Amino acid sequence: MSFKGIVRELREMKDGIGSMSKRVGDRKHWHSRTMSHIAPDLAPNPPSDLIQQGQWANLPPELLLDIIQRVEESETTWPARAVVVSCASVCKSWRAIVREIVKTPEQCGRLTFPISLKQPGPRQSPIQCFIRRDRETSTFYLHYGLVPSEGEKDKLLLAAKRIRRATSTEFIISLVADDFSRASSTYVGKLRSNFLGTKFTVYDSQPPCDAVPQTNSRSSRRFHSKQVSPRVPACNYSVGTVCYELNILRTRGPRRMHCAMPSIPVSSIQEGGTAPTPTLFSQAYDEHFAPSPCSTVKELVTGYSSINLSEPHVQGAEPLVLKNKSPRWHEQLQCWCLNFRGRVTVASVKNFQLVAAVDPSHNVSAEEQERVILQFGKIGKDIFTVDYRYPLSSFQAFAICLSSFDTKPACE
Repeated sequence: MSFKGIVRELREMKDGIGSMSKRVGDRKHWHSRTMSHIAPDLAPNPPSDLIQQGQWANLPPELLLDIIQRVEESETTWPARAVVVSCASVCKSWRAIVREIVKTPEQCGRLTFPISLKQPGPRQSPIQCFIRRDRETSTFYLHYGLVPSEGEKDKLLLAAKRIRRATSTEFIISLVADDFSRASSTYVGKLRSNFLGTKFTVYDSQPPCDAVPQTNSRSSRRFHSKQVSPRVPACNYSVGTVCYELNILRTRGPRRMHCAMPSIPVSSIQEGGTAPTPTLFSQAYDEHFAPSPCSTVKELVTGYSSINLSEPHVQGAEPLVLKNKSPRWHEQLQCWCLNFRGRVTVASVKNFQLVAAVDPSHNVSAEEQERVILQFGKIGKDIFTVDYRYPLSSFQAFAICLSSFDTKPACE
């Protein structure tokens, strides 16, 4: 069979290794899924008898490795890259090889599985995305690509919904565009502001790498909630803060912001440094490793009643701090300007660029200090570009950009 024939067969297997009739019946449903969000990182495991009898499950490992390598190298952009996800959904042996071949965004510059949204971006060329804002529903969508396409079929990475409360504002972040419940398996984190809108806290649904839970007498209230489920992340982990300087009299020019990332050590931007890189979502996303329903809630409550999981702590690491790059006043245009290299075309108070704020003692090169890690800006009505790179992830970059959408009467 030719290579094109193999790829064509894989495209027909986007819903697993079931019968041909099931593939045809479910093809339309799978297509709508891949266009809405990245497929789940851990697919339900097929019955063992299907694994043994499947026509693709027992291929020689050398042949299987060669096939998947060719597919991975040829399908580099979405929606064609959904074929790589389909390969990982065939069976355990296929998934193991796909995980071995597919590299992290830092290594290959591409997003494939949902866990890619929690992994650092590439060191050189940034990953370019854009945010589409829906004012009527207070919803924000992060899409993969340079600019919106005409058919509005851009790859959805993350979605967020703004919820205003009496003393704060929350942005609930999800993998899908129609489910923002924190009891859902698609919940990935949230952003919460203080009363003045000057400080925002980024919460992740799973602990960062190397995080050590700190003991606390207060138990997490979410473990005692009725929403606790074997497959649901039951708490939030603080992984960053975004602070805006007060500017009540408007005498300090444009907004000034600082981002402290406790989950990322400052050593990650030093020569030879590395940033924490999760490899899997928590076991709550995997039905195969989920505890039995009859004992789940009791085990969760007794296991974590003496631990405060909302404040992870990375031992022996100084956190990375980002600051916005100071704009320059343009005499002819009579406005503050930054060089966005053509990625931002509309002047807005929301536009910003973030660089590392380091001391000379950190031994960070001047080139690295000037490197823009995250930039955000407006290109049209309710359309904003987002370009991020190492050591930030898609989730962290999206959360930081969401803070720019909240009202800040004391900062501008």
